[in-house]
Amino acid sequence: MFKNFFKTAFRVFARNKAFTAINVLGLSIGVSAALIIFLIVQFELGYDKAETDAGRIYRVVMDMKFNGNDGHSAAVPAPLSAAIQNEATGIETAVPVMQFQGDATAKVSIEKTGSVQPVVFKKQPDIVFTGPQYFSLLPFQWVAGSPESSLKDPFHVVLAESRARQYFPSININDIIGKQIKYNDDFTATVSGIVKDLNARTSINAVEFISFATIAQTHMQDDFMMNVWNDWMAYSTVYVKLAAGTNILNSEKQLNNIFNKYNKNAHKDELNYQRFHLQPLSDIHFNALYAGFNQRLAHKPTLYSLLAVAAFLLILACINFINLTTANAASRAKEIGIRKTMGSSKRQLIFQFLGETFLLTITAGIISFCLAPVLLKLFADFIPPGLKFQPLQQPYIFLFLLLLAVVVSFLSGLYPAFILSGYKPVKVLKNQSFSFSNETRHAWIRKVLTVSQFVIAQFFVIATVMVSRQINYSLNADMGFRKDAVISFNVPRTDSAADHRAVLLNDIKHMAGVQMASMGFLTPADEGAAFTNISYAGAANDNKESVQLRWGDTNYLKLFNIKILAGRNVQQSDTIKEFLINETYAKSLGFNRPGDALGKLLDFNGRRLPIVGVMHDFNEQSFHAEVGPLVFASLDSRSYFFHILLQPQAAGTSWPNTIAQIQKSYHRLYPEEDFSYKFLDDTIAKFYETEQRTASLLGWATGLSVVISCLGLLGLVMYTINTRTKEIGIRKILGATIANIISILSKDFVQLVLIAFVIAAPVAWWATHKWLEDFAYRTTMSWWIFALCGFGMLMIALITLSVQTIKAAIANPVKSLRTE
Repeated sequence: MFKNFFKTAFRVFARNKAFTAINVLGLSIGVSAALIIFLIVQFELGYDKAETDAGRIYRVVMDMKFNGNDGHSAAVPAPLSAAIQNEATGIETAVPVMQFQGDATAKVSIEKTGSVQPVVFKKQPDIVFTGPQYFSLLPFQWVAGSPESSLKDPFHVVLAESRARQYFPSININDIIGKQIKYNDDFTATVSGIVKDLNARTSINAVEFISFATIAQTHMQDDFMMNVWNDWMAYSTVYVKLAAGTNILNSEKQLNNIFNKYNKNAHKDELNYQRFHLQPLSDIHFNALYAGFNQRLAHKPTLYSLLAVAAFLLILACINFINLTTANAASRAKEIGIRKTMGSSKRQLIFQFLGETFLLTITAGIISFCLAPVLLKLFADFIPPGLKFQPLQQPYIFLFLLLLAVVVSFLSGLYPAFILSGYKPVKVLKNQSFSFSNETRHAWIRKVLTVSQFVIAQFFVIATVMVSRQINYSLNADMGFRKDAVISFNVPRTDSAADHRAVLLNDIKHMAGVQMASMGFLTPADEGAAFTNISYAGAANDNKESVQLRWGDTNYLKLFNIKILAGRNVQQSDTIKEFLINETYAKSLGFNRPGDALGKLLDFNGRRLPIVGVMHDFNEQSFHAEVGPLVFASLDSRSYFFHILLQPQAAGTSWPNTIAQIQKSYHRLYPEEDFSYKFLDDTIAKFYETEQRTASLLGWATGLSVVISCLGLLGLVMYTINTRTKEIGIRKILGATIANIISILSKDFVQLVLIAFVIAAPVAWWATHKWLEDFAYRTTMSWWIFALCGFGMLMIALITLSVQTIKAAIANPVKSLRTE
C-alpha cells in the first residue's frame, strides 16, 4: 500500500514539475521563516526560567512623579537591601547587586609568578558586588568554596569557571582558591570560591562576584552613596525573594513605609512622589520602563509581530498550494475516476492527497533545516546574542518542524483533497466532472485566496515604506544642534589631574584637521543623561522638579551650534555658579518671553544660582520623547568628555589622520588606557536601532511575501494559459493583436491586485498610524505614498504576468490548434 502511495505521489510530482517546484519553493520560504522566528522567540521567552522558585523572585524598582510627570527606575537607593533584611517581614532574602561606576567594567590585574608586571585585563564586564544571598536565587554548582561563607567577608571574590580559566589558565581549579585579584589599581580581593558557569539565560547575569561587604571598607562607601536615601545610581539594584504565601501588596507597603521613614520627601502628594514597586522576575527581560544599566531587553510585541509574520508567510504558501492544486484538478480527474471505479474509497483518496502534501511539506522542512545555519548568519544583526543552532542539543527543533509539517499539510491539503476526492467517477469518465457551477465556485475561491495573498503583500509594502520614512525623518530632521563631523571621547574618571585634560584640549585645538574642540559632559543627545532636582526661588509654592543637567566649557554651545535666545553664555568655572535654561524650562517656570527669565534665581543643592541666558530647545533624546526641561552650566572639575568638530574633508583634511593625531596625544597622557571615540550622528542613529531592525525585518517580510504571491500568480497564469490555448489560437487567427491577447489574459489578475490594494490600504494606514503615535515628532502620512506603493505592486504583478502572457501571445496559433 505505502509503496503504491509513494510511487503515485512521485509520478504526480514528476508530471507537474513547474507546479511542484513553485509549491516547494513557496513552502520552503514559509517554513524557513517560521523556523528562524521560532528559534528567536523560543530563545527570548526562555529567559529567567532557571531561577529557583522564580515565581517568588522580584526586583525592587521605583515609580516616580515630578509635577505630574511619570518616571521609572530599575535602580534604588543603596541602603535599601540592608533595611529590608533588618526591618521587613515576609521577605525570605534581599539581594543587593551593584556594579562598578562608569561603564560597569573594571581594570583587573593578576600577579604572575616570575614576572614583575602583572597580567592586565583593561575592561572586564559582568562583575558585580553582592552578598552570599545571591546564590540562593540561581542554581549555581560549586566547584570550590561554599555559598554560605565565600562572600561573607570583605575583599573576597567568587569566580565563574570560565573567568577563573581566563585569569589563571595554567593553574588547577582548586589551587585558584586564595589567589589575589586587583581591581582598578584600587583594592585587592582574594578568590574564595569557584562556580560552574550557569548554562541558562537570566537577567541576573554575572561571572565575577565581589563581596558586598568590600564596599564599606573602601572609598566606594561614599562613591556608591551607601547611606543616602534621597538619591541613587543606575548601578544599584536589589532583588528580593518573598516567603511562600506572602502577599505582594503587603510587601510593597512595607518597603514604602521603610522608604518614607528614611526619606521624608519620598511622598509629598499625588503629583510628586517616589514609590517602590516589586517587578516580577518574568517581566524584567521585557519591560523597557525599568531598563537596567547595560541590560539587554526583548520586546514582546515585536516577538508577537514576528510570529504574525511567520504565520502570514505560511498562509501565503498554503494559499499558493490550494490555488495551484485546485486549478490543476482537471489533469487528475480521470485518475480519480479510474481509482474510484477500481474500488478506492473517498477516505483513501483524501489520505493520498494529504500524503502528497505532507511529502512536499517535509521536503520544504528538510530544505529549511539545511538552510537554518546560513540564515542565522545572514540575519546575524537580528539574532539575540547567544542563540545557536545545535539541533542535536535542541531536540525541540525536530519536534517543531514535524508539528509544522503536519499543520501546514492539513491547512493547505485538506480543501484540495476534499475537492479532488469528491469527483463522481461516471461524470469524470464522460468528461462532465467540471460543470459550470462547480468550476465557477472553485474559481471564485481561488480569486478570494489570491486577493488575500496580495492584501498581505501590499500591507507589508506600505508598512515598510512608512517605517523607513519615519526613520529617515528621525535621522535627518533638525534636532536643534549640529550633528555632522563631530566626534566625542572621554578620559578616565579616575584622572584627578585637571592639567592633563587642559593639555589634551590645547593639543587638539591646535591640530590642522580640527575646527573646534570642547570639554564637558555628554553630547546634546546621548545614550545617558544626568538629572537633578531644581526649583524656582520666586515661586509661591514648592515647585521642585526633575530637570536634565548638561555642562561644558564656553565652546560647547558654539561647537554644537546651539543658539542663545536671550542673555549670555555661562562663564568658565570649576563649580556650578550660574545656569542657562532651555525654552521648555523657561515656559514651565511661567516665562513666555525668554528675556523675562534672566536674573531669576534657581534653588540647586541648597544654593541660589542665577539664570544668565535662555537657549533654543534641542532634542536631548530620540523623537519618541518631547523636549523636556534642561539646564546648562560650566563644571570643569567633572568634565571628562571631549567633543571635536572636524574640518570638512572637502577642505583637504583627512578625518582618519586627524583622529590618529588625537589618539597619539591621548596616549601620551593616558598610555595605559584604550582610546575609543564615536561620531555623534552614529550615536543618534543608535536611538532608532529597534526601528531600523523593524524596518529591515519588514523589508525581508515584504520581499518574501511578494515573491510567494508572485509565484502563486505565475502558477495561476500558467494554468489559465494552458486551459485557454485553443481560445488564444482562434483569437489570433481572427485578428487579435499581441496587445489584445496580453490584455485579455492579464485583466482578471490585475483586477484582483487592485481589489487587494483597496482592502490593504486602510488596514496599513491604521496600523502605521498607531505605530507613529509612539513618536512625539513624526513624518506625515501622505496619500501619494499609498498610491505609489499600490502602483509599484501592480507593476510587479504585471511583470510577473508578462513572463507567460507575452510568450502565449506570440506563439504560433497553428501549432497550438494542431496540438489541441
